[in-house]
Amino acid sequence: MEENGFNAALLFLGYLSVSSADADTLSAPLNVTIELKGVNSALVTWEIFEGDPVIGFAITQQKKDLRMLRFIQEVNTTTRSCALWDLDEDTEYIVHVQSISMSGTSPPSDTVVFRTPKESERLASKSPDEVMMEEVDQTAQLRAGELIIIVVVLVMWAGVIALFCRQYDIIKDNEPNNNKDKAKSSSECSTPEHPTGGLLRSKV
Repeated sequence: MEENGFNAALLFLGYLSVSSADADTLSAPLNVTIELKGVNSALVTWEIFEGDPVIGFAITQQKKDLRMLRFIQEVNTTTRSCALWDLDEDTEYIVHVQSISMSGTSPPSDTVVFRTPKESERLASKSPDEVMMEEVDQTAQLRAGELIIIVVVLVMWAGVIALFCRQYDIIKDNEPNNNKDKAKSSSECSTPEHPTGGLLRSKV
């Protein structure tokens, strides 16, 4: 399996060499450095010769055991850095950088090998002040989240109370009309109706 990965890497580098034949005037990037950002990420930076018509870059990232090969390419950019992500902790990686021009790619840069740290090593390398600052930041983020939740709940309760007060006012405004209707209907029911046009005579 390692032999197949090694052959694939050789074929890939051979392809890069062929593609760079048309760009023999384009120099390889210089001073390639790696800055670790954690156990799973890193930042690659490099420099180029002044005057090179560079329009982009290509990065080959590979595990040292040849089990994985990642190719990153970006054009229409003048950036001289690129983030490497989703790295495995405590693992060695090999990185090459190439410049890209309108006519092709440059030769690969010098090989850069780096190892990602373990999580325990990263924590041990930090000073107590840095650890405390991280804990303070996490606590502040949690408090900010709790405060947002409290504000949202209070706003919802205020809306419910306002709606209840509005409905109560509507019901209260309708009560006099309802009382008048009830009084009118009760007076109509209590008034006796007499036939008109006749006299009542009592029998002797």
